[in-house]
Amino acid sequence: MSSFLLVARRGTALERSELRRPRQPLAIACSIVLAGVVLIAIFAPLLEPYGPNAIDLTQLNAPPSAQHWLGTDDIGRDLLSRLIAGSRSALVAPLCVVVIATVIGSMTALAAAWFGGWFDQVVARGFDVGFSFPSLLLAIASVAVFGAGLTAPVLALAIGYVPYVGRIVRSSAVRERSLPYIDACFVQGMSAWQISVHHVLPNLRRLILVQSTLLFGYAIVDFASLSYLGLGVRAPQADWGLMVATGQAALLANHPAQSLIGGFAIVAVVVAANLLGARLGARND
Repeated sequence: MSSFLLVARRGTALERSELRRPRQPLAIACSIVLAGVVLIAIFAPLLEPYGPNAIDLTQLNAPPSAQHWLGTDDIGRDLLSRLIAGSRSALVAPLCVVVIATVIGSMTALAAAWFGGWFDQVVARGFDVGFSFPSLLLAIASVAVFGAGLTAPVLALAIGYVPYVGRIVRSSAVRERSLPYIDACFVQGMSAWQISVHHVLPNLRRLILVQSTLLFGYAIVDFASLSYLGLGVRAPQADWGLMVATGQAALLANHPAQSLIGGFAIVAVVVAANLLGARLGARND
């Protein structure tokens, strides 16, 4: 009994030391950036000073001014409005990919770790095969078959990202499955489903969150690449990757604002997601 009390006291001391540990300014800054972009995407119609597709032929490639804070593009559309409107397509599609890949990958990995045997080997080999297909190439192939848009790339990228989640979750779930508390749960009469959902999965939630955060940054880059190639979001819809592509002609004419603004938005969100994921991963370790 005294040993259990000693462990409990040590756990309480660790929790208190974790609370007293100073917060990391970089992680806070990344969280603020991501939260700000999400709020902008949610309230985009209220924040846009002009319609994202409103054309003003008297303001072609206009520099930043009080009327247009970030200037205009080559056909007179307000760049700030298009930047705000493009945040929706830049975030929603990658978020859908991450959610689908995380749910499928985690559930498959958890089942493989629990049942083991030939089923675990089949799932593990399936994850290995999945790594041999680049997710972006799979998305391009899906667009070639089903046509441009968001549905086919979302499903293709989600399938391509499943091994990235499943492989890590499976290895941790196998280790969790061998711990003594699993046998104690069986003795109490709990079913395999109850143990997996109420005990094993919650113990892996931080690991899953870390991997999902990192995948979110990768998905943003992949979708921006598809839009840049003309295989994702199509003009005249506002999108950050599309802003980089359509701004190339103006870039050669010494008007780099559109490409630079779209590219900076992509880089800022991806860097914030990756740094936050790395910080969460360090805390998980």
